[in-house]
Amino acid sequence: MRFAIALLTVICIASVIGTVLKQHEPAVNYTNQFGPFWADLFLALKLNAVYSAWWFLLILAFLVVSTSLCISRNTPKIVADLRSYKENIREQSLKAFHHKAEARLAESPQAGAERIGRLLAGGGWKVRLQPRDTPAGPGWMVAAKAGGANKIGYIAAHSAIVLVCLGGLFDGDLFVRALTWFGGKTVYAGSGFVSEVGPEHRLPETNPTFRGNLVVSEGTQSSTAILSQSDGVLLQELPFAVELKKFIVEYYSTGMPKLFASDIVIHDKATGEQRPARVEVNHPASYKGVQIYQSSFDDGGSRVKLAALPLNGSARPFEVEGTIGSSSQITNGSDQLTLEYTALRVINVENLSGDPPAGVDVRRVDLGQAVAQRLGAADKTVTRRELRNVGPSITYKLRDAAGQAREYHNYMLPVDTGDGAPVFLVGVRNTPAESFRYLRVPADDEGSLAGFVALRAALEDPAQRERAVRRYVAKAVEPGRPELAEQLAMSASRALGLFGGAEAVNGTRIGGLQAISDFMEAAVPEGERERAAEVLLRILNGTLLELNALVRESRGQKPLSEADEATRQYMTQAVLALSDAPLYPAPVVFQLQDFTQVQASVFQVARAPGQNVVYLGCLLLILGVFAMLYVRERRLWIWLAPEGAGARATMALSSNRKTMDADREFEQLRLKLLAEPSHETSHEGASRP
Repeated sequence: MRFAIALLTVICIASVIGTVLKQHEPAVNYTNQFGPFWADLFLALKLNAVYSAWWFLLILAFLVVSTSLCISRNTPKIVADLRSYKENIREQSLKAFHHKAEARLAESPQAGAERIGRLLAGGGWKVRLQPRDTPAGPGWMVAAKAGGANKIGYIAAHSAIVLVCLGGLFDGDLFVRALTWFGGKTVYAGSGFVSEVGPEHRLPETNPTFRGNLVVSEGTQSSTAILSQSDGVLLQELPFAVELKKFIVEYYSTGMPKLFASDIVIHDKATGEQRPARVEVNHPASYKGVQIYQSSFDDGGSRVKLAALPLNGSARPFEVEGTIGSSSQITNGSDQLTLEYTALRVINVENLSGDPPAGVDVRRVDLGQAVAQRLGAADKTVTRRELRNVGPSITYKLRDAAGQAREYHNYMLPVDTGDGAPVFLVGVRNTPAESFRYLRVPADDEGSLAGFVALRAALEDPAQRERAVRRYVAKAVEPGRPELAEQLAMSASRALGLFGGAEAVNGTRIGGLQAISDFMEAAVPEGERERAAEVLLRILNGTLLELNALVRESRGQKPLSEADEATRQYMTQAVLALSDAPLYPAPVVFQLQDFTQVQASVFQVARAPGQNVVYLGCLLLILGVFAMLYVRERRLWIWLAPEGAGARATMALSSNRKTMDADREFEQLRLKLLAEPSHETSHEGASRP
């Protein structure tokens, strides 16, 4: 029993791990998420494929065999005990029970036995009367029993363990593994179209159990599910094809989705029958024993139009069009780059109460966050949350000739983060294991990136910088003070050159505010740095404002008003963005201009014959546990021996558990059945009325 409980504990822990840890992911995903040590440990213990691990299947098989043997060994004894009334017990044995009583009855033994039998039968007891010959005359034994369901609960609970384990074996990867071991099927580790995968990687329609994903774009149909494996995928042929007519997603006012639904048509391959159906979350469709669940949604090949805007260097603006999931070849001077269109998100719900958005997908389920929200105090007001839909975004990768790639995530519309001017969030990360780091680029008064891009280009132009310096000096210095004007012009030119990366500090051109800081540390005594920094930053802000005015005039726009609060916010954010722009690893930023969305629905298709077996096992387990815990098995004997004109009654009660209920029940039975108790009546352990 202890060993079986230990095995059940291992099964429970393994099932929890299999639920929390994503199963059948590529090995590199575990390495990126947990590190090489834990990834190797997970792979060695097969925790990435718990339900098909040899030790998991072995434990299930052992529990099935051992519990089945236990049931087969004890069931005949239990059945025999249920049929037996044990009426052959001796009178002296009754006096050894914990609950016992004696009384004298005025009626004959036979009449008393018949009366007691009727009372017990009316109370739900099963009764058997046995006549016995004694030297004083015929006596009668009344044997009764109740609560036999307690022993049936033992059989039900142990049978439930067998059924649940069998259901787990049926619905696990056992049959899929058997097909790969003995059916000549192999895991496909390549890439390409599903139609190009060979038959050795496809499982037949007759596969009795499987669970996989089926991705169907709007207006198309598919009949091949993908079963993820640790080292690749297997393709499962379905006896029908699923056509997606329309994918429906409804949102709350905050932009969070509240309904995923798919209007589909099921095409039977054998008969050609077409059956329309609607699949929603928690409302699957079923056809030929295959359940179709709404799992998620994805992009079905949306067409996007991107504008490439120069952020660093002298690149020229251009436009490019593509389809999500495809790629385009672009040129960065002598370097060839591949632009891979990764994802289009039309809805992005972000928490704008604190940190900047981190590119959270509305389909993503964060288990840690979900658990944290449901634990602890019911009042979750410590952290303020402000959920808002910030509009579409595009995710893409730029891959060089060596195959190295960075991933970028850019929002289509400016976002008001509460820090002043609306900004475009331009994100980048080096690996999927990292979070996106965002460059905040301020939107101009027309809500576009054009103003900042033009300002960035002017900052790199020496002639434009010189014109901005002259305009700034002319406004800051009164006429007739040429020596002051010359000195201010030198300082302004130096500040703008350092900020734009045109002048080196300690032999390095880094630009931005870091260059200003390095210059102050190298050229200004420590005691004067604070005051000098304030003056230099004031000069820098003034020249950048004039530089922005020149840019706007060249574009036929009016200069920004210096007294306007919006101008101050825009220029403050522009200074920060210009300082960080050299750290952006790409010469251009691709901004989403237009798109035509094509939805795709992700279904989970499953044939689970063990599901009903598990449900039956759960029902038996509930019934068995309740029967063993709440049903008391009781047996009652009353021996009626002839004594004069009446009878002497000896009564005893046995119960499988000593409880206060048993004490009360015995006292009630004694008063009810032994109508005339004598002074010799004894009841050990029971309270007297």
